[in-house]
Amino acid sequence: MSAKMDIYDHLWDNNKDIAEETLHVPFLEHMQMGDLQADYYVNFMIQDINYLLKVTDILEKMCLKVKCPADLQVFMKDRFISYKSYAADTLKKFNLKGVSDIIPTPAMEKYLSQYRAIMENEEPIYFAVALLPCARLWLWLARQLKESYGNAYFTWKKENSHGHPEDHYRALLNKYLTTPAQIERAKALFRQQMQHELDFFASSLEE
Repeated sequence: MSAKMDIYDHLWDNNKDIAEETLHVPFLEHMQMGDLQADYYVNFMIQDINYLLKVTDILEKMCLKVKCPADLQVFMKDRFISYKSYAADTLKKFNLKGVSDIIPTPAMEKYLSQYRAIMENEEPIYFAVALLPCARLWLWLARQLKESYGNAYFTWKKENSHGHPEDHYRALLNKYLTTPAQIERAKALFRQQMQHELDFFASSLEE
């Protein structure tokens, strides 16, 4: 591996196949066409809200766990604050108090279990790796979808089309993932998380 390799882009480039496959699952194709049945979208949003709240809780634990190095501690705190704010806004938007009564689908439960396993068993830098697929994939998907204002699901595209995950992840990953073993572990975890994203979207509408 070259010392000049950009790990942030390398992880994404190695998983473009999963990104493309996700873009073409029935759920997103019907969303793009505007004929997705509303109940499928509602169920998708319920699962996504549960994901948001659960990952926020895990990030809070990571903030308590990670004391050093300082930049990794700052990363965890920043991501927690961001997730917590977005979670609060989302609950308010949908007039919800919480997610205690939501039953995760098998795909979502598997995804959340992976987050918990990484928190408990991996070095903290790999938790940053685990967060990145969601941040980068949703931005990419939203920008790829060909939807206009008249589409009922244009709001999803609009809300997810903006962001700069590279500002939070690129320097951190390039700094701490330097050895071949570290890079290979990051690649494996990143791909697992990308697969969980694909499984979530695919399971949201099975034809």
